Amino acid sequence: MLPLVLASSSPYRRELLTRLRQPFTWASPAIDETPRPEENAEELVRRLAEAKARALSETHPAHLIIGSDQVAVLGEQILGKPHDFNRARSQLLAASGTRVTFLTGLALLNSASGECQVDVVPFTVHFRELDEAQVSRYLQAEQPYDCAGSFKAEGLGVSLFRATEGEDGTSLVGLPLIRLVQMLDREGIAIP
Repeated sequence: MLPLVLASSSPYRRELLTRLRQPFTWASPAIDETPRPEENAEELVRRLAEAKARALSETHPAHLIIGSDQVAVLGEQILGKPHDFNRARSQLLAASGTRVTFLTGLALLNSASGECQVDVVPFTVHFRELDEAQVSRYLQAEQPYDCAGSFKAEGLGVSLFRATEGEDGTSLVGLPLIRLVQMLDREGIAIP
Protein backbone atom coordinates (compact mmCIF):
# COMPACT_ATOMS: atom_id res chain seq x y z
CA MET A 1 0.00 0.00 0.00
CA LEU A 2 1.33 3.40 -0.97
CA PRO A 3 1.51 5.95 1.85
CA LEU A 4 -1.02 8.80 1.86
CA VAL A 5 -0.11 12.46 1.83
CA LEU A 6 -2.54 15.36 1.98
CA ALA A 7 -1.51 18.29 -0.22
CA SER A 8 -2.95 20.94 2.05
CA SER A 9 -2.10 23.10 5.02
CA SER A 10 -5.77 23.26 6.03
CA PRO A 11 -6.43 22.06 9.59
CA TYR A 12 -10.05 21.42 8.55
CA ARG A 13 -9.02 18.99 5.82
CA ARG A 14 -6.55 17.24 8.12
CA GLU A 15 -9.25 16.81 10.74
CA LEU A 16 -11.65 15.34 8.18
CA LEU A 17 -9.05 12.93 6.79
CA THR A 18 -8.42 11.49 10.27
CA ARG A 19 -11.99 10.12 10.17
CA LEU A 20 -10.85 7.48 7.66
CA ARG A 21 -8.40 6.05 10.22
CA GLN A 22 -5.58 5.77 7.71
CA PRO A 23 -2.09 7.05 8.49
CA PHE A 24 -1.13 10.11 6.46
CA THR A 25 1.28 12.99 6.34
CA TRP A 26 0.62 16.43 4.98
CA ALA A 27 2.54 19.11 3.15
CA SER A 28 1.55 22.49 1.81
CA PRO A 29 1.73 22.72 -1.98
CA ALA A 30 3.15 25.92 -3.44
CA ILE A 31 0.96 26.71 -6.43
CA ASP A 32 -0.52 29.80 -8.02
CA GLU A 33 -4.26 29.72 -7.31
CA THR A 34 -5.14 32.64 -9.58
CA PRO A 35 -8.15 31.87 -11.78
CA ARG A 36 -7.45 31.83 -15.51
CA PRO A 37 -9.34 34.17 -17.83
CA GLU A 38 -12.75 32.71 -18.76
CA GLU A 39 -12.25 29.77 -16.34
CA ASN A 40 -15.49 28.87 -14.57
CA ALA A 41 -15.67 27.81 -10.93
CA GLU A 42 -15.84 24.06 -11.67
CA GLU A 43 -12.86 24.21 -14.03
CA LEU A 44 -10.93 26.22 -11.44
CA VAL A 45 -11.37 23.80 -8.54
CA ARG A 46 -10.74 20.77 -10.76
CA ARG A 47 -7.48 22.29 -12.04
CA LEU A 48 -6.30 23.46 -8.61
CA ALA A 49 -7.05 20.15 -6.85
CA GLU A 50 -4.94 18.29 -9.41
CA ALA A 51 -2.22 20.96 -9.41
CA LYS A 52 -1.92 20.72 -5.61
CA ALA A 53 -1.50 16.94 -5.80
CA ARG A 54 1.02 17.14 -8.65
CA ALA A 55 3.00 19.86 -6.85
CA LEU A 56 4.06 17.27 -4.25
CA SER A 57 4.77 14.40 -6.65
CA GLU A 58 8.52 14.98 -6.90
CA THR A 59 9.06 15.19 -3.14
CA HIS A 60 6.63 12.31 -2.51
CA PRO A 61 7.34 9.61 -5.10
CA ALA A 62 5.39 6.36 -4.71
CA HIS A 63 2.64 8.04 -2.67
CA LEU A 64 -1.07 8.57 -3.02
CA ILE A 65 -1.41 12.34 -2.92
CA ILE A 66 -4.73 13.97 -2.10
CA GLY A 67 -5.37 17.44 -3.50
CA SER A 68 -8.48 19.50 -2.81
CA ASP A 69 -9.69 22.99 -3.55
CA GLN A 70 -13.00 24.72 -2.87
CA VAL A 71 -14.89 27.79 -3.98
CA ALA A 72 -18.26 29.16 -2.99
CA VAL A 73 -20.48 30.43 -5.80
CA LEU A 74 -23.28 32.95 -5.32
CA GLY A 75 -25.09 33.36 -8.63
CA GLU A 76 -22.19 33.72 -11.05
CA GLN A 77 -19.81 35.25 -8.50
CA ILE A 78 -17.02 33.21 -6.93
CA LEU A 79 -16.70 34.00 -3.24
CA GLY A 80 -13.19 33.58 -1.94
CA LYS A 81 -11.93 33.59 1.62
CA PRO A 82 -12.91 36.95 3.10
CA HIS A 83 -9.75 37.46 5.26
CA ASP A 84 -11.43 40.19 7.32
CA PHE A 85 -14.66 41.23 9.06
CA ASN A 86 -15.92 43.68 6.42
CA ARG A 87 -15.59 41.27 3.48
CA ALA A 88 -17.13 38.45 5.52
CA ARG A 89 -20.05 40.69 6.49
CA SER A 90 -20.60 41.63 2.83
CA GLN A 91 -20.52 37.98 1.73
CA LEU A 92 -23.00 36.83 4.36
CA LEU A 93 -25.40 39.71 3.77
CA ALA A 94 -25.29 38.98 0.01
CA ALA A 95 -26.09 35.31 0.76
CA SER A 96 -29.03 36.19 3.03
CA GLY A 97 -32.23 34.50 1.86
CA THR A 98 -30.52 32.88 -1.10
CA ARG A 99 -28.31 29.88 -1.81
CA VAL A 100 -24.58 29.42 -2.19
CA THR A 101 -23.14 26.40 -3.98
CA PHE A 102 -19.81 25.06 -2.79
CA LEU A 103 -17.75 23.26 -5.41
CA THR A 104 -14.99 21.09 -4.03
CA GLY A 105 -12.38 19.75 -6.42
CA LEU A 106 -10.81 16.48 -5.34
CA ALA A 107 -7.78 14.75 -6.84
CA LEU A 108 -6.04 11.52 -5.91
CA LEU A 109 -2.67 11.17 -7.62
CA ASN A 110 -0.70 7.94 -7.64
CA SER A 111 2.75 9.51 -7.94
CA ALA A 112 4.30 6.13 -8.83
CA SER A 113 2.08 5.57 -11.89
CA GLY A 114 1.15 9.18 -12.67
CA GLU A 115 -2.56 8.25 -12.74
CA CYS A 116 -4.79 10.94 -11.28
CA GLN A 117 -8.47 10.65 -10.44
CA VAL A 118 -10.21 14.04 -10.38
CA ASP A 119 -13.79 15.00 -9.56
CA VAL A 120 -15.85 17.98 -8.42
CA VAL A 121 -18.41 17.53 -5.63
CA PRO A 122 -21.15 20.18 -5.26
CA PHE A 123 -22.97 21.06 -2.05
CA THR A 124 -25.58 23.81 -1.67
CA VAL A 125 -26.39 25.88 1.40
CA HIS A 126 -29.72 27.73 1.61
CA PHE A 127 -29.33 30.70 3.93
CA ARG A 128 -31.95 32.09 6.27
CA GLU A 129 -32.88 35.74 5.98
CA LEU A 130 -30.07 37.41 7.91
CA ASP A 131 -29.84 40.93 9.26
CA GLU A 132 -26.74 42.95 10.07
CA ALA A 133 -26.96 42.25 13.80
CA GLN A 134 -27.12 38.45 13.27
CA VAL A 135 -24.20 38.54 10.87
CA SER A 136 -22.10 40.72 13.17
CA ARG A 137 -22.80 38.51 16.20
CA TYR A 138 -21.86 35.42 14.22
CA LEU A 139 -18.63 36.92 12.85
CA GLN A 140 -17.56 38.17 16.27
CA ALA A 141 -18.22 34.74 17.79
CA GLU A 142 -16.49 32.56 15.20
CA GLN A 143 -14.26 34.80 13.03
CA PRO A 144 -14.40 32.52 9.93
CA TYR A 145 -12.14 34.74 7.85
CA ASP A 146 -10.14 31.82 6.42
CA CYS A 147 -13.28 30.03 5.13
CA ALA A 148 -14.81 30.32 1.66
CA GLY A 149 -18.32 31.71 2.12
CA SER A 150 -17.48 33.32 5.49
CA PHE A 151 -18.78 30.61 7.82
CA LYS A 152 -17.78 27.37 9.53
CA ALA A 153 -20.44 24.72 8.89
CA GLU A 154 -18.86 22.48 11.50
CA GLY A 155 -19.43 25.20 14.09
CA LEU A 156 -21.89 28.00 14.77
CA GLY A 157 -22.18 28.73 11.04
CA VAL A 158 -24.93 26.12 10.81
CA SER A 159 -27.19 28.62 12.63
CA LEU A 160 -27.18 30.73 9.45
CA PHE A 161 -28.72 27.96 7.33
CA ARG A 162 -32.31 27.25 6.36
CA ALA A 163 -31.40 23.98 4.61
CA THR A 164 -28.59 22.14 2.86
CA GLU A 165 -28.53 19.80 -0.11
CA GLY A 166 -25.88 17.52 -1.48
CA GLU A 167 -24.53 14.00 -1.50
CA ASP A 168 -21.60 14.54 0.88
CA GLY A 169 -21.72 16.93 3.81
CA THR A 170 -17.95 16.67 4.30
CA SER A 171 -17.48 18.42 0.95
CA LEU A 172 -18.83 21.57 2.60
CA VAL A 173 -15.85 21.56 4.97
CA GLY A 174 -13.44 21.06 2.06
CA LEU A 175 -12.68 17.34 1.66
CA PRO A 176 -15.43 15.09 0.23
CA LEU A 177 -14.77 11.87 2.10
CA ILE A 178 -17.42 9.76 0.35
CA ARG A 179 -15.84 10.38 -3.04
CA LEU A 180 -12.33 10.03 -1.59
CA VAL A 181 -13.17 6.57 -0.20
CA GLN A 182 -14.26 5.53 -3.71
CA MET A 183 -11.00 6.82 -5.18
CA LEU A 184 -8.92 5.09 -2.51
CA ASP A 185 -10.77 1.84 -3.19
CA ARG A 186 -9.68 2.06 -6.85
CA GLU A 187 -6.11 2.26 -5.53
CA GLY A 188 -6.56 -0.85 -3.39
CA ILE A 189 -7.17 0.82 -0.04
CA ALA A 190 -10.30 -0.64 1.53
CA ILE A 191 -12.07 1.52 4.10
CA PRO A 192 -13.24 0.32 6.57
